[in-house]
Amino acid sequence: MTLPVTFEDIEKAQERLKDKILRTPSVPAPTLGQALGVDLTLKLENLQITGSLKSRAAYVQLASLNAEERACGDIAMSAGNHAQAVAYHATRLGIPATIVMPTDTPFIKITNTERQGATIVLHVDTLEKAASHARKLSKNQKLTIVHPYDDALVIAGQGTAAVEFLTDVPNLDALLVPIGGGGLISGCA
Repeated sequence: MTLPVTFEDIEKAQERLKDKILRTPSVPAPTLGQALGVDLTLKLENLQITGSLKSRAAYVQLASLNAEERACGDIAMSAGNHAQAVAYHATRLGIPATIVMPTDTPFIKITNTERQGATIVLHVDTLEKAASHARKLSKNQKLTIVHPYDDALVIAGQGTAAVEFLTDVPNLDALLVPIGGGGLISGCA
């Protein structure tokens, strides 16, 4: 899959995710909505097994790997949610996972990622250096990079959250989406 991501790509990702992750609920938030002066509904992606929507993208990308890529393994760079999602789904799919994390990553994120079965590499001090080191290891060890946001499969996987939300709440006036790396907003758009 290449950019740009189409709605059909998101539908394919949604089919791939069927019965593989939680279809999270969309729930009214009347108290917060009243304080903001709006009718508010929230999509509870924090209920995913890995605690965030990153589980969608990680599964979609990892499930797309061919047999040779799966045997070689994958690599990701992350300081948290993406790391945990990649580790969880890689282990579930029998794919060796390596995660490059900055040395200042919170201990709980490192521990949770290790618990999921990933090999952790901690010797760089920024995410930028983690990404550079992950690219180097990928090349040297023939590992497939599972990027946290800059990948068409990742964007399609993230976009499935919006499809579910719009199915649950079809008459939205606005959809507010947090932006980190840009994968979620790209998929929602």
